[in-house]
Amino acid sequence: MTNILIFGHKNPDTDTICSSIVYNNLKRIQGMDTEAVRLGEINDETRYALEHFNVFEPRLVEEVAEGQQVILVDHNEFQQSVNGIEKAVIREVIDHHRIANFETAAPLYYRAEPLGCTATILKKIYEEQSVHIDKQMAGLMLSAIISDSLLFKSPTCTQQDIEAATDLANIAEIDVNVYGLEMLKAGTNLGNKSEDDLIDLDAKSFPMGGANIRIAQVNVVDPEELLARREALEESMRTANAVNGYDTFVFVITNILTSVSTVLVVGEHLDKVASAFNASYTDGLLTLPGVVSRKKQVVPPLTVVFEG
Repeated sequence: MTNILIFGHKNPDTDTICSSIVYNNLKRIQGMDTEAVRLGEINDETRYALEHFNVFEPRLVEEVAEGQQVILVDHNEFQQSVNGIEKAVIREVIDHHRIANFETAAPLYYRAEPLGCTATILKKIYEEQSVHIDKQMAGLMLSAIISDSLLFKSPTCTQQDIEAATDLANIAEIDVNVYGLEMLKAGTNLGNKSEDDLIDLDAKSFPMGGANIRIAQVNVVDPEELLARREALEESMRTANAVNGYDTFVFVITNILTSVSTVLVVGEHLDKVASAFNASYTDGLLTLPGVVSRKKQVVPPLTVVFEG
């Protein structure tokens, strides 16, 4: 059995998968018995990146045993992590999100930086530890940065992310804009997904002021394709609320071409969600120009309203 498992959050995105693989590569080079694994199905955007750089998907893990040693990347909150995380031995965390609902019984290495992507931190670690970044690992880190920054359009993107992406694109020998747009477009092909799949593709739960808020986000180039399925989507959201005990389900549909998000809200706190964005419902929808980042533009204002 592998001594240490490395993984990101449930409903994995490109940063979660690529960062797990990249950090595992570094640890293996350094002689550690590690394995990159995933906690859910890989989306089409991530699959595009893995296939482009000829990398196998990590195996699926649904639960860890008591005492299993783990390294967390791209998350820290226990409700977003593997089943059984409370019983695991967490050796390290590499993350770029808020720190919440997290504690350990023993000291650990914890590195969190307010950057646009976990992979940007990993690039720093490679360089600090004098580990060579090959074309394959550079391509995966670049893919993660493109994904989390929406090709540098997201307000979470920092100058450090841009500089890291430029260096990595040179190593990988690819045109960042051409490759980046193709990768992002690969992730917007949602026509073959069921409503249940759509609301769970990239969804996370957040406890806020005693409420359990579920926030999902999908990227599209034509929001109307999804809005045509609005009634079925909202029914799936209501079912998810009832089955999982969510008080409110927030489904963010982000147009990657215009940087405008359309939001469906189902649950008990519709007024609070609208007030968080200083917005009003039009035909039951919130329209949020310039809002593309769940981490920086959706979760923080909701947290202020629900915990204020």
